[in-house]
Amino acid sequence: MENKRTAGILMPISSLPSNYGIGTLGKEAYKFVDFLVKAKQTYWQILPLGPTSYGDSPYQSFSSHAGNPYFIDLDMLVEDGLLSEKDLRGLNKSNKNYIDYGFLYETRFKVLYKAYKNGFKKDINEFRGFIDNNPFICEYAFYMAIKEYFGMVSWIDWPDEDIRKRKPEVVEKYKKLLEDKILFYEYIQFLFFKQFNNLKKYMNDLGIKLIGDVPFYIPLDSCDCWMNPECFELDDNYVPKAVAGVPPDYFSADGQLWGNPLYNFEYMKSNGYKWWIDRIGSASKLYDVIRIDHFRGFESYWSVPFKDTTAKNGHWVQGPNMDLLNVLKGWFSNVDFIAEDLGYHTPGVQYMLNEFGFPGMKILEFGFDSREKSNHAPHCYVENSVCYVGTHDNSTVVGWLTAANKQDVKYALKYLGLKDATDFNWAMIRTGMSSVSRTFIAQMQDYLGLDDRARINVPGTLGDNWKWRIAKGKLTNKLANKIKEYTQMYERC
Repeated sequence: MENKRTAGILMPISSLPSNYGIGTLGKEAYKFVDFLVKAKQTYWQILPLGPTSYGDSPYQSFSSHAGNPYFIDLDMLVEDGLLSEKDLRGLNKSNKNYIDYGFLYETRFKVLYKAYKNGFKKDINEFRGFIDNNPFICEYAFYMAIKEYFGMVSWIDWPDEDIRKRKPEVVEKYKKLLEDKILFYEYIQFLFFKQFNNLKKYMNDLGIKLIGDVPFYIPLDSCDCWMNPECFELDDNYVPKAVAGVPPDYFSADGQLWGNPLYNFEYMKSNGYKWWIDRIGSASKLYDVIRIDHFRGFESYWSVPFKDTTAKNGHWVQGPNMDLLNVLKGWFSNVDFIAEDLGYHTPGVQYMLNEFGFPGMKILEFGFDSREKSNHAPHCYVENSVCYVGTHDNSTVVGWLTAANKQDVKYALKYLGLKDATDFNWAMIRTGMSSVSRTFIAQMQDYLGLDDRARINVPGTLGDNWKWRIAKGKLTNKLANKIKEYTQMYERC
């Protein structure tokens, strides 16, 4: 990352304003980039960009290489002549402030199919060039076409055993049977990456760099797992032998049962960790900085019996440690990484961070425990770190202030030099800005002083996450200038 002091804002693509129910790669994304420039920021941090599955979590994607079709901007498709205004009627009925994923699922692919029918022949030469350079997109499109054919169930539940096992003659049969749907899924990836690459160029030309997340695990219901079952700890019927999670912690008394299949690191090592190289290779084309989620997993990971309903009864298993990281560092020596090293910080994790020089993370909201010392208190920070007020998994600052116990709030007020909680969010931001951490990141919600109705995710829960959207008109020049003032005061630009 930059050697100078820098700052950035965490804002999911999905949370941007738009006319059609979810943030996109369209004009509001460009406006947000302009806002970052006015505010003298260096980074825009987003969440994973992959197509989401059940639960709508960007950390549970059907592919490590594909983009989320919901992020394709429909107004841009009208400008490109792929859709008409008539095609968009009724698509703006979903809640303006929160994402209605059910409505999106029922409507968005229908209108994108119209764009495919209108644009495929027109874009054929450019499309073919895209496909030639993106073989993993072809795998994803084939997976989604079969998945749709079998009613969207996971590949381990497909009724045709031969296609589950990818027998060559059966693969060819389904490629012919589902040719139109395969082309559709390929084409909408072409549209996604065309819009994304244009936005990315606009950002970079203005000096804004993109920080993106790479989840440590991938879901069982994914093209990655179907195409590479030998890379995962599955039995002969492709059922996971154990699944991923984390033990009870700050976030959850039951731990977090993620349910992802565990990696077969022994097999991965035998072929030079090709799957990981391909995965990070795709991410490095998207992001200027890669934040590796659950970095702890490289050192050791929590293994939970497959049929358990909580993560309580899991146990730690030794990870690949330096072996895999050495391979990745060798392949991607010019890529900047952030290590999400939250939770129990073992000596092994610290050794890996020191060895590779990856900056770890500090969370201001974790720094004000009145009962015991926390290494997230600002006076404990080191220069090679990224200070966050909070991440997408945390409460907003105002939400934290409301939910925290009275002693912690009292301690925080005293630490921050406040007589009361007025402008508490700005006091937290100033404290993070003034810290020695080389990079400072705040959620957009905290700059706006929003409560936990604007929270992105409550770990370990389903059904009400990933929905918040910023209202139009909130990214004002006044706010940009205030952020700019503090950014310049603490020499982060």
